[in-house]
Amino acid sequence: MNAGDKVNIIPLGGQGEIGKNMTVIKVNQEILVIDCGIMFPEDEMLGIDVVIPDITYLLENRDQIRGIILTHGHEDHIGALPYMLKELAVPVYGTKLTLALAENYLREQNIPIAAPFYTVKPRETVQIGSFTVEFIRMCHSIPDPVAVAIHTPAGTILHTGDFKFDQTPVDGQPVDYFGLAQLGKKGVLALLSDSTNAEKLGVTASEKAAHSRLDEVFRLSKGRIIVTTFASALYRIQQSFWVAAKYGRKVVVVGKSMQDVVQVALANGYLEIPPGVLSTEEKWDNIPYEELVLLTTGHLGEPLSALSRGPWTDTRLSNYRPGDTVIISASPVAGNEILVSRTIDTLCKLGVDVYHEASGAHISGHASQEELKMMLNLIRPKYFIPVQGEYRMLIRHAKLAKDVGIPEENTFILENGHVLELTAKKAALVNRVAAGRVLVDGLGVGDVGNIVLRDRRQLSQDGILIVVVTISKESGQVVAGPDMVSRGFVYVREAEELIEEAKVKVRQALEKSGERRVTEWAAIKTNVRDVLSKFLYEKTRRRPMILPIIMEV
Repeated sequence: MNAGDKVNIIPLGGQGEIGKNMTVIKVNQEILVIDCGIMFPEDEMLGIDVVIPDITYLLENRDQIRGIILTHGHEDHIGALPYMLKELAVPVYGTKLTLALAENYLREQNIPIAAPFYTVKPRETVQIGSFTVEFIRMCHSIPDPVAVAIHTPAGTILHTGDFKFDQTPVDGQPVDYFGLAQLGKKGVLALLSDSTNAEKLGVTASEKAAHSRLDEVFRLSKGRIIVTTFASALYRIQQSFWVAAKYGRKVVVVGKSMQDVVQVALANGYLEIPPGVLSTEEKWDNIPYEELVLLTTGHLGEPLSALSRGPWTDTRLSNYRPGDTVIISASPVAGNEILVSRTIDTLCKLGVDVYHEASGAHISGHASQEELKMMLNLIRPKYFIPVQGEYRMLIRHAKLAKDVGIPEENTFILENGHVLELTAKKAALVNRVAAGRVLVDGLGVGDVGNIVLRDRRQLSQDGILIVVVTISKESGQVVAGPDMVSRGFVYVREAEELIEEAKVKVRQALEKSGERRVTEWAAIKTNVRDVLSKFLYEKTRRRPMILPIIMEV
């Protein structure tokens, strides 16, 4: 290690938010990218499908990128890969299941795999450019997760990925404690550690704890059972099949996201389905109601939308009966807690038995405080960077590091776009690069911004009022109208007086424009919009979107 050697750590996503995890490690003129995830939209992001990281910095430095490393196969770590590989055909590294799920995402979006994919194994060391990268087995709620140790001339950078210290993992593959301890003994320059559960006391329960709760619920249920979870929560899916077999039930997988994941996991040996348990949607109606288990997820694998929005194209799924059981084996996506509570209330009113996180139906896949402290003590890094969490979680994780003896001045809470420069002797924030949210709406990537979202919010809150006026090309006089069409603002037939007054205001605005010899359509529309907006707010205290349409004859 030379005194002049340095490494830059640049988060492009995952800081101050849950999801769209992406971190850049840069040494000299070479870049490694760790993870490439999506974030599910918040309530105010009306109509948005997913949110992905802004990769402007990577596009500007495309010649320096040596590869993308995926820590595991959850959507918030691999979901944005199709969007990135459209722009950057760089090598991708990950474990067998992780890459299989990533390839499935590419197929879903009809993206040819131009980038080379390299399968790695835990305890394997790979040379990527000038980076020596070591992969360490971890535990999470999906098989094949790894931590990534990047050995650079300035020192070793360890990124944990998502993890917890599960002593009894479902697949019998515990964390490589020895590998972590060996790294700590050799010396780690910086630790980047998962902060999702930094506010939770104690230790996160083992994945096997969910099995006993599922078993109890299945045993007590007399009618149909609906299990909803993240599409890629394979341990929960596996345990649902095992328990269904125990109680003689048939499982139908509903929703393309989960069907694809189940097929990928089966094909690669990561899912064991007992004989005769798995059925199909075509045979659904032939299964006795009390023997039916529906395993479902919603749009893009987000579980709670399966209960609140769809896949309701199949009325057999939405037709709840008293005695049905719904198991919500997932945490609400940040910002959707109120919607989830309403959904649970609605199900309860229909006579459905609902089991959710508070009733033990879900076990987190992330380390709680005592495990986070254990990771810090195993590694004993010189510098510590909490990652992957909302800002309060990052702050809490930083306090845990202080509790175990990491000097406060050696802990850095980064925001997306910050450039942290590390050497063996010092660390400092030196720059900021472009970073933010890119919104995906249907096939449009980034074409919906704050202005469009503002319009959608306005439409959802106060509706729209369309004003149609026909004007003579020769004289400039009003030939027809103004006519008004309201959607989501007022019901025209019940607000005739208000509409007539509004028409008078529009005529007055048009007359004033004529007196001032204003002939530009844009100026006339602005006058109509301003007059009408002021009038309607005085009368209704609402601000509908006003859309003037002027036709010339």
